[in-house]
Amino acid sequence: MPLERQQLGITDKQQEWLARLDAILEQHAAGTEKADAENDLNYGLISDLKRIGYPALAVPSDFGGGGISLTDFLAFQERIAQADGATALAIGWHMSTVLQLGAVCPWRAADFEALCGEILASGALINRADSEGATGSPSRGGVPQTTAQRTPDGYTITGTKRFTSLAPVLDYFIVSAFEPETGGVSDFLIPKGTQGLSIDRTWNTVGMRGTGSHDLVLRDVNVPFAAKVIERNHSRVFQPNPYILFIPAVYLGIAEAARDEAVRFARSYQPNSLKHPIASLPNIQQTLGQIELEILSARHFLYSVARQYENQEFDSVQGWDGDFGAVKILVVQNTLSVVDKAMRIVGIHGLSLSHPLQRMYRDVRFGLHNPPMEDAVLRQLAVRVLEGKGNVHD
Repeated sequence: MPLERQQLGITDKQQEWLARLDAILEQHAAGTEKADAENDLNYGLISDLKRIGYPALAVPSDFGGGGISLTDFLAFQERIAQADGATALAIGWHMSTVLQLGAVCPWRAADFEALCGEILASGALINRADSEGATGSPSRGGVPQTTAQRTPDGYTITGTKRFTSLAPVLDYFIVSAFEPETGGVSDFLIPKGTQGLSIDRTWNTVGMRGTGSHDLVLRDVNVPFAAKVIERNHSRVFQPNPYILFIPAVYLGIAEAARDEAVRFARSYQPNSLKHPIASLPNIQQTLGQIELEILSARHFLYSVARQYENQEFDSVQGWDGDFGAVKILVVQNTLSVVDKAMRIVGIHGLSLSHPLQRMYRDVRFGLHNPPMEDAVLRQLAVRVLEGKGNVHD
């Protein structure tokens, strides 16, 4: 059993699903490399995740789904990321969206139950389409330029959404749109194949190339009234999403994979100037020790805060939201450092495009640009301390 699993103290359910994930992840290493090289999804891995029922784990048990806990979710995402960080990040958006909807219940019950039925029956995938070029990150509070004009039969939606992960294989899009008639913002559930809906393959980045985070283009998309699943003036819509912790779990998985690559290299690489592999050199051991320290601190912080949330140890939403943001920032900082140190151990070999470490080096940097944003978290923590709401002694 890997060291991380021993430290986590996994449950029987987690062990069962980690074994299922191991069985398919081992088969798709070539697909991970291909997706990164071709700037496309790892379709084979996504298909296998659907085949074993992974998307359905996010469906509440009351509806026949897996009803997984937050800790379950993080453990599974971490494991997928050790093999394929981009696919882990992409599928995580489906999972976190469904988990939050099940926990907060902002939609009409019949709408959510119908969606869950499709996830259970066919592995249907869903994601939010919020980001736009003019508004930036949805967490900044910008009003979408995508509009939903009321018609006699429903709404006509027009606009372009950016960074829609899994776009080529999504079955449903939750689209945020401004309603000129009411002056409010609402979410609309739009199925793929709807006339006027298309995917513009704009995603072409240095890292996380396998997320398929293309633009969603909506040109006079007509939807019925029932497509509007929620008006965003509903207070439950704006509750922080605890399942966003999957983001640091993904980057932790990438860092662990980079650590493993560095260890593998150190154990096997022996220049002719040495009588033994470089793993026995003090400076290599020092660097590996620093790597392990950063991984341990990141993993313990991540899972301890997740368990505090599950055990209802926070006395307010603001309390756990601040800690969740702190987890994301610390984990990303540590994982960036881990991958950099792994690169130093492997040296120029790790920069070869045929070496997996260069992909991890590029992918892990995207943690800086996933929500929540570092400046907002640090400001939130500062306010909490200044107002006497932190764990600070007088």
